[in-house]
Amino acid sequence: MGINQDSSDIIVVSALVKKFKAFTAVDNISFEVKRGEIFAFLGPNGAGKTTTISMLTTLLQPTSGNITLNGSNPVQDKDGVRKSFGIVFQDPSLDDDMTALENMQYHAILYKVPKDIRDKRIEELLRFVELWDRKKDMVKTFSGGMKRRLEVARGLLHHPRILFLDEPTLGLDPQTRNHIWNYIKDINKKENMTVFFTTHYMDEAERVADRIAIIDHGKIISIGTPGDLKNQTKTNSLEEAFLAITGNVIREEEASGVDQLRAMGRMWRRKR
Repeated sequence: MGINQDSSDIIVVSALVKKFKAFTAVDNISFEVKRGEIFAFLGPNGAGKTTTISMLTTLLQPTSGNITLNGSNPVQDKDGVRKSFGIVFQDPSLDDDMTALENMQYHAILYKVPKDIRDKRIEELLRFVELWDRKKDMVKTFSGGMKRRLEVARGLLHHPRILFLDEPTLGLDPQTRNHIWNYIKDINKKENMTVFFTTHYMDEAERVADRIAIIDHGKIISIGTPGDLKNQTKTNSLEEAFLAITGNVIREEEASGVDQLRAMGRMWRRKR
């Protein structure tokens, strides 16, 4: 799949490869994401989704290939690239022994949000995710949905041009999932912010994403709008299209990548 880069591309990936010893987790993938687009990555367990997002967000260095993110290279300019994005990890990353406000303040300091706008931005985002009234409560008292909303607010704190979401609504009830996506779609429109997310929920991808890339065995095997994918496979739903493209066999995640990535994610958060 070739790349036709233009000024509207905020993410450009070309011939990207990541190997863990003999195992190839990402195998020569290429794609682009437009500014302001909501872009979904779908794939079975072990398909390469988390490995790809980890390379895009500087957690992993590619074995080969090229990435451009908001005009910068994540390998050559990690600090510059990190200022361009916010991220909500699949695993919880909040400090449960701090209040919601303290979590936001700490993140603001890490990302060098100017003092003169810090308090206003924090209040704006906590109100946006309906947590301002709980700002002084310890995060350990929050429900799973409240924690996710706080993580989204924290990821938006430094006005990122891209928001990465790795399975952002995993384990949440349908109502909470719906609320979180409403927040994200709202901020996408208000700030023209690009959203790049992975999910196992087909209804989310079909309802939220402008375009979807389906990845399997480390390769992108199809990319397009939800309608495109259904038309290509002559199916009536995205789930049917997904199964037609990837097959019906349930696969376990490859051990060569997932545990390492989660450990790296924890290390990255501590360093920040």
